[in-house]
Amino acid sequence: MTRRFKSFLGIAVALGLATGGLAASVVHAQEMNFFRIGTGGTAGTYYPIGGLIANAISNPPGSRACEEGGSCGVPGLVASALASNGSVANVNAIAGGSLESGFAQSDVATWAQTGTGIWDGKPAVTKLAAIANLYPESIHLVARADAGIKSVADLKGKRVSLDEPGSGTLVDARIILEGYGLSESDVEAEFLKPDQAADRMRDGAMDAFFFVGGYPAGAIAELASQHDVTLVPIDGDAAAAIRQKYPFFAADLVPAGTYEGVGADVTTLSVGAQWVTSTDQPEELIYGITKALWNDNTRKLFDAGHAKGKQIRKETALDGVGIPLHPGAERFYKEAGLLK
Repeated sequence: MTRRFKSFLGIAVALGLATGGLAASVVHAQEMNFFRIGTGGTAGTYYPIGGLIANAISNPPGSRACEEGGSCGVPGLVASALASNGSVANVNAIAGGSLESGFAQSDVATWAQTGTGIWDGKPAVTKLAAIANLYPESIHLVARADAGIKSVADLKGKRVSLDEPGSGTLVDARIILEGYGLSESDVEAEFLKPDQAADRMRDGAMDAFFFVGGYPAGAIAELASQHDVTLVPIDGDAAAAIRQKYPFFAADLVPAGTYEGVGADVTTLSVGAQWVTSTDQPEELIYGITKALWNDNTRKLFDAGHAKGKQIRKETALDGVGIPLHPGAERFYKEAGLLK
C-alpha cells in the first residue's frame, strides 16, 4: 500500500467515523472528480444559479447518502460555479478544455456549434452539447407609447436601436426584422446598449429598442417608471415561422404588470439560458449530473434559492435546444419520458 493511498484512506476513515462509522468510510473512500460550471458576472443571474446547480450535483466522498438526508448528487463529484464573461467566454473555454461545462444563451450555443451567426468565419465548436435548457431570456421590443408602434412591422421608418455590434441581441433583432418582412435598411438603425437606448428614448430621440434578457430588466423598469412605454408583441404567423426556421427560439410571455404602464400580457420570443458541455465528457458522468439536476431535492433548492430558480423545470428542459444533447443527458430524458 503506498504512502499516498494510506494517507487518503486515513482521511476517508476519519470522515466516516465522524458521520457514522467505519463501514461508511470504506464506501466513500473514492476518488474525487471535479466539474466546473462557467457562469457569468457575479452580479448577474448565471452566477447564483450556477452555485445552486453545483451544490445540487455535488456529492463529495464522505457525504451522507441521498436516502439518509444527504446530497443527491453524483457520488464522488465536487462541482463549482466559476464567474466568467458569459456565454461566448464559456463556449470558448469548453472548446479549449479549460471548463467542463458552462451556461450559454441558446442562440449563442447554436451559432457556435454550427459555425453560423456571430460564429460565422470561426471554427465551429462541433463537440458542444446540451445538458438542459434552464430558463427563458425574453426578447423585449420596447417602444415609446406615443410612437405608434403596435407591431414589428410598424418599425418601418422608425429610429430603432438593435444593440451594439457583436452582441447576440443584434443578430436576434435582424432575424426578427427579416421575419416580419423588414431589413435593417427599412429602419433608422442605431447600435446602442439598452441603457444608452433608454436614455435616448427619454430625450425623444429613439422610438424603439431591442433587449434580450430575463424580466424584469433593470434598464427597462427604470425607463418605464419615468416614461410612457409599451412592449411590442412578437407573435402571430411571423413569429411561428421564425421559431420553425431558428429552433433556438421559443414562445414566451412577459406577464402584465412586469413593467409600469404595461397592463396586459405581452407575447414574445425567448432564447434559453442553457447548460452546455462537451461530448468529450463521459456519458455516465453527464447522465448522473442530469439525473441529479432534476432530483426532487434539487427542485427544493431552486424554488428557495433564486427568483429564476422557479422557472427551471424538467418539463421545459428541452425547449429551444438547437444543438445536440449530450448522450448522457439524452439517455436521462428518454428514461424520463421527455424524449422518444
